[in-house]
This record gives sequence, C-alpha cells and structure tokens, in this order.
Amino acid sequence: MKSALCLASLLTLGATVPGLAQAPAPVMTATGLVQGVAEKDLAVYKGIPFAAPPVGDLRWRAPQPAAKWDGVRAADKFGPDPYQGDGTNGVSEDCLYLNVWTPAKSPGDKIPVLVWIYGGGFSFGGNNNPTHNGEHLARKGVVLVTINYRVGPLGFLAHPELTAESGHGASGNYGLMDQIAGLQWVKANIAAFGGDPDQVTIFGESAGGIAVSMLCASPQAKGLFQGAISQSGGSFGPTRPTTYPGENMRTLAMAEASGVAYAQKAGAATLAELRQVAPGKLPAGWGSGAAWPIVDGHIIPDDQHKLYQAGRYNDVAILVGYNSDEGLSFSREKTPAEYRANTEKRYGPFAEKLLAAYPAGESTVPKTARDLMRDAAFGWQTWSWANLQVKTGKSKVFFYYFDQHAKRPADSPEADHGMPHGVDVPYVFQTLDRNDARLTPADFAISETVSTYWANFAKHGNPNGPGVPAWPEFTATDRQVMVFKDTAQPGPVPSADALAVLDTYFAWRRTPEGAAWAQ
Repeated sequence: MKSALCLASLLTLGATVPGLAQAPAPVMTATGLVQGVAEKDLAVYKGIPFAAPPVGDLRWRAPQPAAKWDGVRAADKFGPDPYQGDGTNGVSEDCLYLNVWTPAKSPGDKIPVLVWIYGGGFSFGGNNNPTHNGEHLARKGVVLVTINYRVGPLGFLAHPELTAESGHGASGNYGLMDQIAGLQWVKANIAAFGGDPDQVTIFGESAGGIAVSMLCASPQAKGLFQGAISQSGGSFGPTRPTTYPGENMRTLAMAEASGVAYAQKAGAATLAELRQVAPGKLPAGWGSGAAWPIVDGHIIPDDQHKLYQAGRYNDVAILVGYNSDEGLSFSREKTPAEYRANTEKRYGPFAEKLLAAYPAGESTVPKTARDLMRDAAFGWQTWSWANLQVKTGKSKVFFYYFDQHAKRPADSPEADHGMPHGVDVPYVFQTLDRNDARLTPADFAISETVSTYWANFAKHGNPNGPGVPAWPEFTATDRQVMVFKDTAQPGPVPSADALAVLDTYFAWRRTPEGAAWAQ
C-alpha cells in the first residue's frame, strides 16, 4: 500500500511515467486507489465499485459500503451489468460499479459532472454498451459518470418481511437506492478525478429519465445533484393496481401483495429461503409483478404530482423532453376497432374525448392515434413536470421535442413515422453509427448540437452558449419548446390541445371517484 501511495503522490491525472505508457495517475477514492487508462486526451476509469455486491444476505437490502482494498485496483474494464433476462451476456448480481471519463489534468480542476442513468423499463439495461461511451461528452468539458443499478425483481421486489427488516417501514426501490448510493459516491470522490461535487447533473432516458424525475422528488437524494435532464421520462401518474404506461406506480401495500405471490411462485416459504434461490431460478420478466419502482413512503413519499403541487421536491434546473413517435415503439393496436376497445378499457368515461383528441383513421391506426400512447407514457408526464415546476419552483425549465427521422415517400406505409423511443440516446452521446447508410449529415449535425446543449446545461444549468441556436426558457408566459428536426428551432408544445384533454383524465384519476374506478 505504501508504494502505491508514493506512486500516487508523484502523478497527476493524465501524467505519464516509465512503464505506464501514457497511463493516468492512480486516483485515491474512499475505498482505495484505482488505476485507469488513457484514451487520447481523457483518463478513463471503469468498473469502480461504489457499493458492496448485493448478494446473499444483501440481496433486497439498501446498498452497503464497498469494502476497502490494499494496493492499486485496475479500473480498465466495465463491471458486470445487473442480472437480467436469462443471465447471459456478462450480467451478475454483483453489479454495483460505475465508470468515469474525465478530461481533467489535475484533481483541482473542478469540472462539471454529468451522471448517466440508463433505461430498459427497470427490467433491463446496463453501461457495458458502446452507445453509452462517455468520451464524446467528456471532450465537451464535463466529467462523465455512468452508474449501474439493480433491475427487475432483484431491484424492485417489495415484501412484508422486507418492509419489517428495513428500518424505515418500506421495501422495494432498491434500484433507486443504488442510484442514490452512486450519487453519494460521486459527491464523496469525484473531486479526486477533477470533477466538481457541487456541480452535478443527472441525466437518463426512458426508465432512466423516469428515475431522474423520481430522484428529483426523493428527499433521500436531496443535495446530491444540481441539475436534471430527462429524455422520455417523468412519473406523474397516480397509482393503480392494474398498471398502464404512464400509470405504472403502485402503493407499498399493492407491491407487497405481489411480493408474497412472487415468493410463492419461487417456491420460497420465507424471505431467508427466497434469498437462497439462485438468480436464474427466480421468476423474471415483465409479468413478475416486481419490476418497477413504487410509492413506498420512503424513497418516493407520495404520488409525485401531489408532491410537486405542494412544492415538496428537489428544486433544480431541469431539461426535459420526448420523441415525436414514442407510440411507434409501444402501440400494439392493428385496427381502429382494437384501438377503440383498448382506449375504452383503460380510460373508461374519458375514452370518447380521447378518441376525438387522438383519432384513428377509417381503416388504419396512424400517428394521431399512436400519439395517445406517446403522451400518456411520456408527453403528458414531461408536460406536467414542466408546468408544475414553473408554478411551484424557482429553478429554470427547458423543454424539447425530438423529431429527427428519415424522410419517407408520401405513399409509403411508413410515411407518418416519426422518431421512435430510445433513438435519441446515440444522438446525445454522439455515438451514431457512421456506417449506417440511413444517416445523413443532418443527423450528425443535430447530434453535435444536442450534445453541446447537454454539456452546456451541465456547466451552467442552461443549455445556451456559443455556436448553438438560442433555446428559450419554458415559463408560464412563454411555453416554447426546442424542436430538434435537422436543426434546432423553437416551436409550440406539440399536440397541446390533445394534452389538455389527457390532463383532464389524469386530474379525474386523482379524485376519489377516479381512484375508486381504477381499483
């Protein structure tokens, strides 16, 4: 250990010494020294543990401190992604690792920090993914961190026995606790990598964007970040036992009941037995009843819409938005009759108004109808978030609409297709496939613009800066969004009239009558 400390004292980030061939200096963290690698002008550290492996008796517990180590730990490859699916492709229960890309030349540089939270429906995802390569954003003058978190039942199971042992009268939401632990690690350690622990922005897409909104509402995350970016996220729908996109949340009692059924399905009579079941033998998949955050009264204290109405949230600058054709990735209706039936089933007395606001064709289910799914799951969530923060908060709000997609012939079956879910991520990370013949110079230009906005926001709490079009703040009197379509230009909120109709449904659902109807 003594020799490692001596070596560290001789080096600065990005320095070279004989035998290390451009290697950056080892960095001292709270748990020990880590040795990264040099990637041109960046120092990159991969697979740093930020918590103890959540295995054995630590399965379904809040993340515990990582063990300290002697010597220098190699940080040159990603840790395993969280256990998911069939357990193949480099996944493991031992998954609580993070990665750092830093352009800093010394620990005193105090560079703004961007922390990425991946999507995957809270059932899948990870950071061992070329799309999430942090080098391009880091080269725009930020320290880029990506953190892993538990997904699926291993990340979100609630159960009465878990609630009883927790010490705070709640269970579930372990994946969110992992994110908070990762942010606590950033707060405690990122200065050693040249980052500024007091200028941290979290960003994520899909489940990651939803998690960003949950962290903004969580008292357990207070003070851990100063800005938030949500791509196709938000969680402002009320709870209900039978969930739908945009109404995904359940109460602790609902989730505990599902947890009891889950344990029975796993053949475990007690929590101790359930912890001994091999991960590959646990019930998994979307139908497991244990793969989404819940209103647990601890990490998520209440219906998030109510929290924001009351001003009970972490008031930080936000940059939020969604893609033009999110419904293309989720809508399953093939005929107008099927679309009508499903709308009536979900929305009950509001179905007719919503069918008029989001109409189908005579024999087709076009984008106008798909946009009901888009807005219920993402558009209304984002619109509500922005409006609520404008009313009750003090921090700036920036709103966007991503509509980048290939041009299609007017007579093509895909003529009305817009930008599907998740396609925005490589634009932000500037990891578009340059060998993809479908991409044009406009795609790479808009990627450059969007990534610059994200980096500017991390630096200043505002996306504006030299070389990019002026992005107006979203306010009570100026409700413009930035539209990304070949170029960036301000425009009105898309489908504003339809969103207002959908808002009446969600308002009704928060009444006693609407809550009773959904039971």
